[in-house]
Amino acid sequence: MSLRVVFLNRSFYPDITATGQLLTELCEDLVKDYNCQVTVIAGRPLILISKDNDQARNFGTGIIQKENLKGIEILRVKNTTFSPKSFLGRISNYLTYFSLSLIASFKLKKPDLVVTLTDPPIIGLVGLFISRRFNIPLIISVRDIFPEAARGLEGSQNRAVIVLLDYIYRFCLKNAFRIVALGKIMRRRIIEEKGISENKISIIPDWADCKNILPILKRNPFSLTHNLADYFVVMYAGNIGASSGLETLIDSAQLLKAHKDVLFALVGEGIKKEKLIQRAKGYKLENVKFFPYQPKEKLSDLFSSADIFIIPLKKGLAGYSLPSKIYTILASARPYIACMEEGGEVGQITQEFNCGLMAKPEDPLDLSEKILFLYKDKELRARLGENARYAAGFFDRSEGVKKYYALFKEVVP
Repeated sequence: MSLRVVFLNRSFYPDITATGQLLTELCEDLVKDYNCQVTVIAGRPLILISKDNDQARNFGTGIIQKENLKGIEILRVKNTTFSPKSFLGRISNYLTYFSLSLIASFKLKKPDLVVTLTDPPIIGLVGLFISRRFNIPLIISVRDIFPEAARGLEGSQNRAVIVLLDYIYRFCLKNAFRIVALGKIMRRRIIEEKGISENKISIIPDWADCKNILPILKRNPFSLTHNLADYFVVMYAGNIGASSGLETLIDSAQLLKAHKDVLFALVGEGIKKEKLIQRAKGYKLENVKFFPYQPKEKLSDLFSSADIFIIPLKKGLAGYSLPSKIYTILASARPYIACMEEGGEVGQITQEFNCGLMAKPEDPLDLSEKILFLYKDKELRARLGENARYAAGFFDRSEGVKKYYALFKEVVP
């Protein structure tokens, strides 16, 4: 008999945030490779490759709409889609998805288990309701630890919000049957800071699709089209949000503007993008380019257009949040500089596989020095890149999905 699994997360296809893409890949492979019956209660996307495509237009008029994607049943709820730049807009998006997903849960036939992610961080309450209604296990897959991971977001310093969010988050974790952490350090933080029993927590890292993300020549259609092929390209690719501290990258570009063959490329969308564009204009920088999100089929070209990548994270977030972009960087066989504290999963990967460098978080001078260090040493870049591709084999999509399925079979009576 096939396993019947329900997932809850606001972000899902065609939303192109990292969590939404990873969940979409997990669900597709559970259906295709493990014959699972998968239902996802998802929200309307906030970020699309194109706002003019059919996916953006055809979400229907009802508050709950049924869809099907490669055998996955989707219950799409009509949550608000205000800009997350606004604290009130973000809260509205969270609460409308939360309340409508609770209503959508009454359309479910009895599943074997329910899995919630952490978008929004309170969605575990709906998962707990479904779990108790059907007397089935609840698994919480922790993408970020809250409220700590929200540092730097507007409204995140409100004491009442912090206390309430921490209480809800702990309550959900303590009442879950099992918890998935992205790595050893995140697991330790959940145990020590949230008071969760260690035997409840499994480690399943995020992944990259190593069959489709391949290292290719730098002179490829993307780099040639966008005039990147003849520069030393320092790239950031991902969500341009508050937690990354990308101002450091712009300030580093300012420090290195005398190096005419060094170009900074920022790829993605997010609440900080416009401010970063204005910051670069204020410095009158000609060595910074911004690009929109790129479709998955272009990722090999995009990532291979870089000489090195930057993985920034603000002070105090290591171990509470893990930039999933590292896995695609590994698969593309490119070295990176991680601007964050070493006490996190990225630091652990960097040390274990010798595939990148660490730099001080939010320190443009240290970052600039590390960029020049790699800029001058082509052999080191090649060696770090080879190590990165080797490391990617330990974080392949097929392995991650296999671990999730094994966990599901373990918890279902």
